[in-house]
Amino acid sequence: MGHRYSAKAVLLVLSCMLLQVVHSTTDAGLVKAYYASSCPNAEKIVRKVVTKAVKEDPRAAASLVRLFFHDCFVTGCDGSVLLDNSTTSVSEKGARPNVNTLRGFGIIEDIKEALEKECSNTVSCADILALAARDSVVETGGPDYEVLLGRRDSIIANYSGANAVLPSPKFNVSTLTQKFLDVGLSKEDMVTLSGAHTIGKSHCTSVTTRLYNQSGTVKPDPAIPTDLLTKLQRKCRNDPSDLTTTLVLDDVTPYIFDNQYYKNLLDKRGVLYSDQVLADTEGSNLEQVTLFATNQSAFFQAFVKSMTKMGNIGPLTGNNSEIRKKCHRVN
Repeated sequence: MGHRYSAKAVLLVLSCMLLQVVHSTTDAGLVKAYYASSCPNAEKIVRKVVTKAVKEDPRAAASLVRLFFHDCFVTGCDGSVLLDNSTTSVSEKGARPNVNTLRGFGIIEDIKEALEKECSNTVSCADILALAARDSVVETGGPDYEVLLGRRDSIIANYSGANAVLPSPKFNVSTLTQKFLDVGLSKEDMVTLSGAHTIGKSHCTSVTTRLYNQSGTVKPDPAIPTDLLTKLQRKCRNDPSDLTTTLVLDDVTPYIFDNQYYKNLLDKRGVLYSDQVLADTEGSNLEQVTLFATNQSAFFQAFVKSMTKMGNIGPLTGNNSEIRKKCHRVN
């Protein structure tokens, strides 16, 4: 004998089924289409602001990707990197890996302001970082992908953590690998995510020791091709106090998200020591660099997976913490 249900009960069951489809969950508690009901235009608003910012300043794309990276590595993807100094915590912006180098904070605030007008107290700054990073990749020719959402914002920054856990451009492969493993990312993720440097810039202070006094000597790194060394030395003086001069990390297609970065590494033309060593180490790292240098689709597919995996590092979800009204300060 069949069961008979009221119309109200049927609607309730259908609603639950719809939510299960729309909110496909992940192990980290993040979901697809998280703002489908609460702020349906959220992703369109983020992309519109990012598109405008990148059009005005192509460097903005790399800056926004780096912001997301530096946020997730320190206590997870919780928007803590955006906080200014306060009476309760010291800003991560002043930490050694971030000071005078992190950019894009104003763009994030512009996005937040637009979202607050559309749907107040709904979209977190942590989710904005994830979306802005994805849109920056897309705007420069990289792969589009669905961003898992539902993060909430931390109410404290972690200055000491930023100093301790973020990778340095002067690290060797083993140290780099350990830094990634410490946050749950594999060495394959490390090689893949480093590919974001295809649209990046670096301050000269990150490379001057390699150009002038490698390994405690007064000689440049002998691994740098002569023509590249001359070019870099013309751009970067031997001045550790120069905090303004920058150089592109991919001088072939500096503002296009492609696989040229890996081609450069195979040609010994990686600018940062931490980049070039990925191809100078025999084994799986070199095999992966070679694959990506010859197969851009393989790089794009791996990049989407690694970005999604990184975005799952320690998010605050549910009723934990808050949704900031201004990304640079707690409510």
